Amino acid sequence: MDQILQADPGFSIRRLQALAEPIRALEAEAVAEGFRFVTRLINEWEHRTARFERPGECLLGVFYQGQLIAVGGLSIDPYTGPAVGRLRRVYVTRAMRDRKVGKALVQALLEFATPSFRTVRLSTDTPDAAAFYLRCGFHRINDATATHAIKLKRAG
Repeated sequence: MDQILQADPGFSIRRLQALAEPIRALEAEAVAEGFRFVTRLINEWEHRTARFERPGECLLGVFYQGQLIAVGGLSIDPYTGPAVGRLRRVYVTRAMRDRKVGKALVQALLEFATPSFRTVRLSTDTPDAAAFYLRCGFHRINDATATHAIKLKRAG
């Protein structure tokens, strides 16, 4: 499943099997905005504590004209049972946020999640991200370990 989505000839979403040097540019931009979760993604990957390789998990990258412009992961939610997934470390470069890149990435993650999970949860602490996830179909939840959730619709 190298290419998951080709919404525009210049855009593609692909499963990442390794973290290459371009992730460092995303990290630098995220840190400049005050976000540390791309740094956590890199650290967890390097220390092998989160590789998105268990059943149902994946790490996706969005590329524009060959350049990595966004990243996002799906893992088993560590706070619940194995039927619940968790969106993790979703980041889109500022220059691409008005091009629906984030929404395409989240949709691709949810499509990947559907065969393995009944629900996907996430946690965010910014109003902009909270509004974004509501636009993606999530709803707010009152839980100490998650702020938003979405129930997945399985085919059949």
